[in-house]
Amino acid sequence: MQDYLARQFGLANKVALVTGASRGLGQAMAFALGRAGAQVIAVGSSIQSVENTVSQMNAEGLSALGMGCDQSKPQEIVALFDRLRKEIGRLDILVNNAGTIRRAPAAEFSDEDWQAVMETNINGVFRMCRAAGQMMLTQGQGKIINIASLLSFSGGITVPAYAASKGAVAQLTKALANEWAHNNLQVNAIAPGYFATDNTENLRKDPERNASISARIPAGRWGEPEDLAGAAVFLASRASDYMNGHIMLVDGGWMAR
Repeated sequence: MQDYLARQFGLANKVALVTGASRGLGQAMAFALGRAGAQVIAVGSSIQSVENTVSQMNAEGLSALGMGCDQSKPQEIVALFDRLRKEIGRLDILVNNAGTIRRAPAAEFSDEDWQAVMETNINGVFRMCRAAGQMMLTQGQGKIINIASLLSFSGGITVPAYAASKGAVAQLTKALANEWAHNNLQVNAIAPGYFATDNTENLRKDPERNASISARIPAGRWGEPEDLAGAAVFLASRASDYMNGHIMLVDGGWMAR
């Protein structure tokens, strides 16, 4: 049984790059992939932002290296993958987790906020996928896991750019899956529900919004970052080799209600 589980879900000898790995969902997924045996490249907007993640992983005996990349800046993505090719030489798993959110009523939403969200959440995600795809196509295998959202399916409130960008992430995932499946690249996405992270702090502090959201979650609680660990390992592993273009909900049952 242990051998079977290791073959299906183990990530030994795999290199995994996780963006937005400084805290929250990205940090939890970096730990999960490392515990499954992968060598993890923890990426943050700066190298300093992921030092804590890397030091904690190394202290646990996990293989982790930190790199900085602001994915809203195309030249930094180019530099990241140049370094990856030179220092590591391969990439087996990409987790596209980095993202940002701006909140304002749609009638008051500024062009600056719209552009900032789109540049990180979809333009940056595409550029990361493109760069990873180039490496993985040459290798003849790879796993790309994009982080979508409940708002890939619904519109949300006062987050028009975020909702639009996450809808685009879901469609990008399907488009890349269509192109790359026959090359043995699996491109899928995880759509988290309401999780207790920095992005949702203001929602959780608003008694009315917190109560209305909590009441709709069949699981009866907000997600914790560790709740994404299993989904990330599954989509990164051999066990998901016949999955492509799937948007996996991890939402406590929200969308089933």
